[in-house]
Amino acid sequence: MERILFGDNQFFAVSHISDEKSRAQSIKFKDDDAIIRTLDYARAVGVNTFMCTTHERIGDICDVIRANPEKYKDFKIYPCMPYAHKYANAVTELGIVGTLKQYVPGNFFGSLFKGGVAYLSKDFLSIMELLVDSEMKMFKGINTPVIFLQNVITDMLLGLGMKDLLKGFHDYVIKKYNAEPGFITMNMPKLLDMLEGTGIKNPIICASINKAGFRMSGGKELYETTLATRTFRPVAMQVLGGGAIAPGEAMEYVCSFPKIESILFGASSRGNIEDTVSKIHAFDEQRVEREKLLA
Repeated sequence: MERILFGDNQFFAVSHISDEKSRAQSIKFKDDDAIIRTLDYARAVGVNTFMCTTHERIGDICDVIRANPEKYKDFKIYPCMPYAHKYANAVTELGIVGTLKQYVPGNFFGSLFKGGVAYLSKDFLSIMELLVDSEMKMFKGINTPVIFLQNVITDMLLGLGMKDLLKGFHDYVIKKYNAEPGFITMNMPKLLDMLEGTGIKNPIICASINKAGFRMSGGKELYETTLATRTFRPVAMQVLGGGAIAPGEAMEYVCSFPKIESILFGASSRGNIEDTVSKIHAFDEQRVEREKLLA
């Protein structure tokens, strides 16, 4: 995976700091051109991977990327699914049948039959595969080397002990999309235990990792021990601790862990993007120098 991943929270008015900031971002990114412009700011400083939800507007962004293949030839997207609000809103506006017509891929009746049989036989794995296919429609023709399961589903399955569905998602992403599966969670140590229990080796796990212990179920010390002693591929998100940590201090902390493979961040301005990327590179270089001195 790439060292630095660019996220999409700021594009869809998701802020862990304040409602006022959310409203400002909603206004700023009301047009798709503003999103593309910000992605281009990230690309200009070497960040060529966009980790995003399957929000409806991402489909429009994918259209722009497909229409400019030379410009975005090195660009990658890591889809994160499902975007639960999309389905809830669609059912409210279109009803269940209308939602199926809009989101189920391929032949509607064939897919509906597959889903119906799956439901009647309680074949949850088939339902999961159907939903993954639905979410992936918008990314056709785009490089998606890693596909993530959102924490709203990951942690529900974790809590219910439904490890077979986690393994099913893992296997289906590899088989159908020739991609690596990833899992977003608010409980990294417990999820790692369950994934390893299904035979998944060296999984990609995206979790909150920050100096404040923000949204780190089990506590910061357990996370630090897990990072030091376990075999997996961590992606650090929410590194600013919901706004409680200064950017420099936040990046210094996450960059101090050699095991962390990628750092996910979102920003809405060119200056903040450039500053964050430069801080990550600087702290990475400092850690490497320290490791050389200790070798």
